[in-house]
Amino acid sequence: MKINWGTGIVIAFGLFMAFILYFVVEVQSNSKYDNDLVVEEYYKHDAQFGKEMERIQNAQDLPEKPKVELTTQGAQITFPVTFVPTKIKGKVSLYRPSNKKMDFEVPISISEPTLLVPKKSLVGGRWDINMEWQYEGKSYLSKETIYIN
Repeated sequence: MKINWGTGIVIAFGLFMAFILYFVVEVQSNSKYDNDLVVEEYYKHDAQFGKEMERIQNAQDLPEKPKVELTTQGAQITFPVTFVPTKIKGKVSLYRPSNKKMDFEVPISISEPTLLVPKKSLVGGRWDINMEWQYEGKSYLSKETIYIN
């Protein structure tokens, strides 16, 4: 049996379409390929982008910026010493890009300029840290990325 060019091209297109369709079904049905958004309400978050940029600029304008350091106890966040620690209010959000279920928040309620996130709460890998805080009516936002071994 001889196959001409036209039949060969149709068979090749058919096999290629079946191959692509298989991968589309596999990715949509298998939970291993989780494709959730990083933020649940993405469009609401996007609408607040201007305010977020203003808070980031406020943090950038500080002469001394908050620092995140890894210690043996965990991740230590040090706020500027020019701030009175009891007047700093807000939250620290820790995001795990590879697993949304590991995300958590720590409220900022401190009596000294440091906040410690215990090491037992941090699994090895990449963590994105968003520090949102207010001090004397002014809002700040800092973003850091850390890697835990």
